[in-house]
Amino acid sequence: MPPAYVTDEPPLTYDDSFDVPVLFRDKPARKPSKQRLTAPLKLWTGSGAFPSADGWYVATTTWREIIKAATEVGRDVTPHLQHQPRYAHGELIARVAPLYAYLGMHLVTSQHSVRGTTGRRLTLNPVFAYGTERSAKNAASYRLGMTMAEWACRSLLGLGQTEHLELGGPIRALRDTFKDPKERLPDLWGRHQEEDLYWLIEAKGGDVGLGTLRKGWAQLSAGSTILSAYAHRIVLVGACVRPGEDLFLTIDHDRHRGRPPIDPTGSRTGYESAVGGATLEDRIGDSDDALIGAARAQMLVYLALRSAPTSQLRIVPVAADRRSRRRRRSEMVTPLEGDDDTRAMRAEARAAAPQTDRHTLRARVRAMGSDDFLTCRIPGTEVHLGMTRKLFAVCERLREEDLAIAQRTPGLRAEDRQTDVRDLSDDALEERRLTQRRIFREQQEEARPRLRPLLRNAYERGAASEWSNLLGRPQEPEYDLGNEERLEAATPETYLAVSRYNLP
Repeated sequence: MPPAYVTDEPPLTYDDSFDVPVLFRDKPARKPSKQRLTAPLKLWTGSGAFPSADGWYVATTTWREIIKAATEVGRDVTPHLQHQPRYAHGELIARVAPLYAYLGMHLVTSQHSVRGTTGRRLTLNPVFAYGTERSAKNAASYRLGMTMAEWACRSLLGLGQTEHLELGGPIRALRDTFKDPKERLPDLWGRHQEEDLYWLIEAKGGDVGLGTLRKGWAQLSAGSTILSAYAHRIVLVGACVRPGEDLFLTIDHDRHRGRPPIDPTGSRTGYESAVGGATLEDRIGDSDDALIGAARAQMLVYLALRSAPTSQLRIVPVAADRRSRRRRRSEMVTPLEGDDDTRAMRAEARAAAPQTDRHTLRARVRAMGSDDFLTCRIPGTEVHLGMTRKLFAVCERLREEDLAIAQRTPGLRAEDRQTDVRDLSDDALEERRLTQRRIFREQQEEARPRLRPLLRNAYERGAASEWSNLLGRPQEPEYDLGNEERLEAATPETYLAVSRYNLP
């Protein structure tokens, strides 16, 4: 049991931002446990790229950024959920629940205080330290590592959308190599638009020591050998945390010269252009491939919204004019507490709501200049996720195509999957699943040229559609005009909110 000096504290609250120390290095080294307490820290300025010099930095972020990273990183499971969309809720729970269950926050006193930071950092709570078995700790560490790697690469360093490497990589050589589930390759890849480099990323989490980092570096080196003809960077992110200590990151990296990334405007399918860029949603207006990439990234949320009963759905209005929002260039989401236009619009709507029917209220809110986000709370969490009508319509059309692929492709059709899996080993099952997933992705990419105009049409149609039509239900979800207990954030096409306090 926990020792007597461990205080009985209330659950972690998310009303405040917190700091994450980050150490940049050129290769793995011993864990800098003492150094993290004594080394001078430089304030991270949000440059959206690697710093000019390695060393210790400290970045301030929000729980919303962390949750955004958690919900989007990792394997794309949506092809397996096309006929069972309700299980999308379960996958989202699995991605965020370990963070809620095992992380806490505490105040720290550093020898070198940095102006502009909060003095609060994440740590493991006593449940993890004293009551959690090893297998559960390993699972939680994996999720923490993947989440923090996604946050660091995208929010700090300006990488575009990441992809899991089990589906292949930026060139055919990587896609053809990952056939054996026992192959030791990195977790993720992406393309950094400003650096004009491919990135290979490996994530480690928990009590990360030198041995673990060396294994990760070997995985990255194996991927780097395959990608050697192209300019790329390998990035090893260690999310280091032990009971009683605060969370910090080590980012070991190395840049390799070579040919520039494949030109996304050339004869390729456009797969690379869908991944590149600081924020896909910022490029939706002039890039059909960015539109496809943004929709693919949100398919899990779309399935959760599509399968939720109307009573659990809400329409959240946000001011369409985003110029008042204070967003750093590389941030994944923009907090809404500083959006004066949204606050004023909602206050006016709340004042009118008691005397106004639902249809009139909807027309009035839209006339004020709002974007409508369809949202729902993920069961078992205090995370609310949502998206605009335009993106929902694109995801709907994309799902129709995915269903058609599954129905017409040998090996993916239901009649082709009757083999008794009880006679297959775990490795054989994993290899079959990866093969099916690669076939599915190849079919998706072959359909890209045909889908571009179809999805653009769906995007434009969604802007003029009612939610009842998009959902195929007679009743519109109710309006949610915000409350003080929820911390909200948005991107151009998506919505995220968390409870200011704790779980219900």
